[in-house]
Amino acid sequence: MKEKLTRVISEFNNELKLQGFKAFQIEQDSADTRTYSRKEFYKICLTTGESKIHYSDKTYEQEGTILFFGNPHIPYSWETISTSYIGYTILFSEEFFKNSERSESLQQSSFFKIAGTPVLKITEEQRIFLNTIFQKMIVEQESDYVFKDELIRNYISLIIHESLKMEPSDNYEQNKNASSRLTSVFLELLERQFPIETIHDPLQLRTAQHYAQHLNVHINYLNRAVKEVTGKSTTTHITERIISEAKALLQHTDWSISEIAFALGFEYPTYFNNFFKKATGTNPSAFRLTEV
Repeated sequence: MKEKLTRVISEFNNELKLQGFKAFQIEQDSADTRTYSRKEFYKICLTTGESKIHYSDKTYEQEGTILFFGNPHIPYSWETISTSYIGYTILFSEEFFKNSERSESLQQSSFFKIAGTPVLKITEEQRIFLNTIFQKMIVEQESDYVFKDELIRNYISLIIHESLKMEPSDNYEQNKNASSRLTSVFLELLERQFPIETIHDPLQLRTAQHYAQHLNVHINYLNRAVKEVTGKSTTTHITERIISEAKALLQHTDWSISEIAFALGFEYPTYFNNFFKKATGTNPSAFRLTEV
């Protein structure tokens, strides 16, 4: 089988998959960008600066030091407003953490749940304490200690348990009605389908009907909820996300148009060409040429 059919995200992503975890310090100039598959890894981030975090259907505007919990099954994005942003990050897979008998703290923690609050405001005293834990993880991951994985899992558990003692931040916008809840779950499910890393695992959920069936709700109910909360139809969200992924594949892989079409769940390349042109005004081949 041709090697190019597997999409390489980055060396960092490959290293992360191999180890199951990675702790690192966030550089002040934010120049060290790490690309990884968000749908596979939990994230705990201790940062100092001004930022805006979009998490599922909520938006958090934060200034100072915060502790953020990212769930691989919930879409989120981070806008850094400060010119200087410092702190620490730990990424870890569910499989890595489940090897610990203490994994119940991860499952029960409200910070990682779709209806939970993923941001905590941190005092200076708490920041100093948490800094020490992150620094210990960074040192430990480079050591030759035979039980370092278990020790790092203990450090992660300590962060989670310390966080459970703190009061969650209430500086966010949230709509807790049924429509918002269903929309959040839909957006979560949609984001979990990406990125596409190999044509051997093509996109399965491509239509609003597919998502409605997967969520066990009537398609009309799903459409009404998504439209009410976001102002966009279910189909529009799906189309925009598929187009975004198509552009990434066209720009960052050497897959043929036929291979990209198959990876995105299209039975024939002509169907993909028509879909792409309708959404963007140009065909995939022309788009790839203009972006080179």
